[in-house]
Amino acid sequence: MAKITRKPVPRKAAVPKKKAKAAVAKPARKSAPAKKSLKAMKPWTPAEIREVFCRFRKANPEPKGELEHVNPFTLLVAVVLSAQATDAGVNKATRALFEIADTPQKMLDLGEERLREYIKTIGLYRTKAKNVIALSAKVLSDFGGEVPRTRAEIESLPGAGRKTANVVLNMAFGEHTMAVDTHVFRVGNRTGLAPGKTPLEVELGLEKVIPAEFMLHAHHWLILHGRYTCLARKPRCEVCLINDLCRWPEKTV
Repeated sequence: MAKITRKPVPRKAAVPKKKAKAAVAKPARKSAPAKKSLKAMKPWTPAEIREVFCRFRKANPEPKGELEHVNPFTLLVAVVLSAQATDAGVNKATRALFEIADTPQKMLDLGEERLREYIKTIGLYRTKAKNVIALSAKVLSDFGGEVPRTRAEIESLPGAGRKTANVVLNMAFGEHTMAVDTHVFRVGNRTGLAPGKTPLEVELGLEKVIPAEFMLHAHHWLILHGRYTCLARKPRCEVCLINDLCRWPEKTV
C-alpha cells in the first residue's frame, strides 16, 4: 500500500503585541474639552478686570495672609515650612516655636534636632528643619541678621524659592509682588484672567493686567478666592463675587 503524506497546515502569523496594543484606541481624557475651551476664552477687558478687583476690595478691604508670624524672619520661616503643607498645619506647629525662636540667632541656638520636634507634624519636616537652620545662618552671616529685601537675595536662602520671595516682599515690605500658589494658579487659569502653563507665566500675566492700585492685596484676594470659593473640585459658583464675569465654560451658574 502506498504511504499517504499529509501536507502540514500553515499557521497564521502571530500579530506582534506592540501592533495589537497600538490598534486599541485610548479613551480621550475628560479634561481635553476644558483645555480646548480655555484656549478659546475671550480676553478680559481692562474695565472688567478693574471691576473684579473693585468687588474684591469692597468685600474685603484689608485682606491678610493666614500664616501667623511676628516679624519678617518668622514670616520667612513660616513660608518655607508651608511648602506642600496647609497654613493651618504650619500655624499649629509654629505658635510654640516662635515663642522661643523668633530671630535667626535664637533659631540657631535651638538647633536642628530640637527644631524637628516642633515641626514634626509638618510634611517633609526633616528637610525643612535643615533648611531653616541653614537659612538662619546665612541671614546672620550674609545679611547682618536681617531678612534681605530683594527677590534674588531671598531666593539665595536655603529652602526659599520665587514664591517665598514674593510672599515675604509683599507681606513684610509692602512690595507689589504676585505670589502664585496652587490657588492663584487655578484661579488665573480657570477664570481666564491670566492663563499659563507654569506659575511664572500666571504670575507675569497677572502683573501685566492687574491695575497698580490693587497689586498690594491682589495675591491675597486671589488666594482667598481660590481657597474658599473657586475650589479645585467643586467650585462654589453660586456664591462667587465674579461669576458674571468669569470666563470658565463649566461654571454652574
